[in-house]
Amino acid sequence: MPGLLPLPASIRTLCERVRDDGGRALLVGGAVRDALLGLPLEDYDLEVYGLDLDALKRTLTSFGRVDAVGQAFSVFKLSGLEGVAGAVDVALPRRDSRAGPGHRGIAVVGEPHLTIEEAARRRDFTINALLFDPLSDELIDPHGGQRDLAARLLRAVDPTTFGDDPLRALRAVQLAARFDLTVEPATARLCASTPLAELPSERIFGEIEKLLLKSKRPSIGLRLMRDWGMLGVVAPELAPLADTPQDPLWHPEGDVWTHTLLVCDQAAALRADLDRPRALALMLAALCHDLGKPMTTRHEDGRIRSRGHEEAGVAPTRALLDRLNVHTLTGYDVRGQVLALVAHHLKPGLLYDNRDDVSDGAIRRLAGKCEPELLYRVACADCLGRTGRFETRSMDWFIGRVRELDAHRLPAPILHGRDLLAIGMVPGPALGRVLRAVYEKQLDGDIDNHASALDAARELWRREEDSRAGKTPGTPNAGGIDSSQRG
Repeated sequence: MPGLLPLPASIRTLCERVRDDGGRALLVGGAVRDALLGLPLEDYDLEVYGLDLDALKRTLTSFGRVDAVGQAFSVFKLSGLEGVAGAVDVALPRRDSRAGPGHRGIAVVGEPHLTIEEAARRRDFTINALLFDPLSDELIDPHGGQRDLAARLLRAVDPTTFGDDPLRALRAVQLAARFDLTVEPATARLCASTPLAELPSERIFGEIEKLLLKSKRPSIGLRLMRDWGMLGVVAPELAPLADTPQDPLWHPEGDVWTHTLLVCDQAAALRADLDRPRALALMLAALCHDLGKPMTTRHEDGRIRSRGHEEAGVAPTRALLDRLNVHTLTGYDVRGQVLALVAHHLKPGLLYDNRDDVSDGAIRRLAGKCEPELLYRVACADCLGRTGRFETRSMDWFIGRVRELDAHRLPAPILHGRDLLAIGMVPGPALGRVLRAVYEKQLDGDIDNHASALDAARELWRREEDSRAGKTPGTPNAGGIDSSQRG
């Protein structure tokens, strides 16, 4: 099949060297699948037949750095190939067998003289059991993967061994969503009967992350998880959403689960320009934003209301993030950002409702609690994740104010403690109160330079001294009402 895979020249050269050394190198897995789908190729995995492990390593060493990924797994990572970003996985054909519980309980043995059909039988789905010979441009399809891909069908290669790796059930979830596939009924039954409790949290979350970040419609996978009974193990916090009604005036789409699926799909359309940590924070916040509704939803005067569900959603969101072991990613506090986005996802709308009274400080304070660009997207997804005609006017107003003020983060304080000590104030609680009050005035836009900040500090300090002397009651004004907390 000429032109199927436009491979870097260095990979073809590597395949030629393997051939000259007595082996045959075939491209396997996702790259072949993605090429048939017309998608860009990101990763290259090679399977080498006819060479033992030592001979394969000698061949690879002349091309770049070679790192073994566990001798038992017979896999090498080859780095430094020209035109290839990252490492290429190069492996012997392998035979799997169940040796213990869970994903880690699979014994893998490299067998360089396996037939292609036998080696491909260990793969999870037929669409991932495709191979391509870069030297002959031959597509090798021992289990009907090309036919299933054309039919948009996800089918297990070998039903008798599919359940040996319970992670495959979750992989089916994210693959079905990423490529808009229908799961073949027998394969769906296998997935539904696969025990997931023995899987480590990092492997579970690895598949959930792919579902959230690589699919245009994460709802496809989320719906499968519920249909297959996976939520009780993977995300029990999501389970009550389907039994939680919503006011049809504001949510004509129905219950909270239906709404959450729509919101996740809307958020997926808003993540393209974000880096991976922020895209993940956005998608997790979309997934968790209404977790507080099951415990706050009430029927009041013929209406369905969920007062306080923002704050109530923080605890179940934290529990879900704990279960999935979500913390930081490349130094970015994904966990903290998700919790803040859940806690404040209604604030752009509330600020808009009170826009005539909203100070610059209210916008800046909210920006200090969560990234406003992410909050804007979560709020937009929440608004659009409904059936009917709903506009994002309030969210657009909010992000317009943020950008106008350049309030993407809290500004650095103009004054510091050393500045107050330099004009004669003494250390103690009063100094701290004055410093905080000056900063609040800075956030409100009442002061914008060092001199005016010092003047404000002197006045606030005078009030502190008068208060201690019994002349005036109270403590320094902390900048007025924070409009972002209304409602």
